Amino acid sequence: MAQIYEARPRTEALVNDFVRSVYNWMGIGLALTGFVALYVSGSPSMTRLIFGNPILFLVLILAELGLVFSISGMVNRISAGTATSLFVLYSALNGVTLSFIFIAYTRSSIVSTFFICAATFIGCSIYGWATKRDLTSWGGFLMMGLIGIIIASLVNMFVRSSGMSMLISYIGVFVFVGLTAYDTQKIKNMAVAQPAGLDGSVVRKGAILGALSLYLDFINLFLMLLRIFGQSRE
Repeated sequence: MAQIYEARPRTEALVNDFVRSVYNWMGIGLALTGFVALYVSGSPSMTRLIFGNPILFLVLILAELGLVFSISGMVNRISAGTATSLFVLYSALNGVTLSFIFIAYTRSSIVSTFFICAATFIGCSIYGWATKRDLTSWGGFLMMGLIGIIIASLVNMFVRSSGMSMLISYIGVFVFVGLTAYDTQKIKNMAVAQPAGLDGSVVRKGAILGALSLYLDFINLFLMLLRIFGQSRE
């Protein structure tokens, strides 16, 4: 009994440290994205360079996609330092491409939407952590919804339907709300399953991967909500 009692605090400590690291890196990524976006939006020369040059903007988007796939697909083959650097670089690049929101929407609507998103995200994350229900079955359904959103968004680039854009946003909110709960439970299971004495670099890479998942959920949920609640500067 004494051994069981002594093992429990160590397990809880490992779980808490891992989860804290995930959310810390997610917070760092979001803060960096916001800072870069605000800085770029305040520089007319940089906004003209980025948004006035479709080829450069496309290169930045492709670079972001490449970084996401690199972190997700190669995390086991790269060092913890490299994974961390790629995540930081991705967060900064995302800030560059997302700087348009400070140009397209009023500051007050961006701030209010951010708090709505944060409250929604926290609620979904708490649900994903606390629920006894296995959310694994949600994965396939949510991925189908995500693919549908991507395809519909690409089609709407040519159709330019405001109604379709709003419908995509509402569906997107439900998809990323579900993904937030799903990814949180997956991170919890990952934290609980990690054995004591696991190499620190492996733990760091797992934390970066978890932070990337939650970061993407938050950013996309924020963008969907901004389309719904955001007030245009025009």
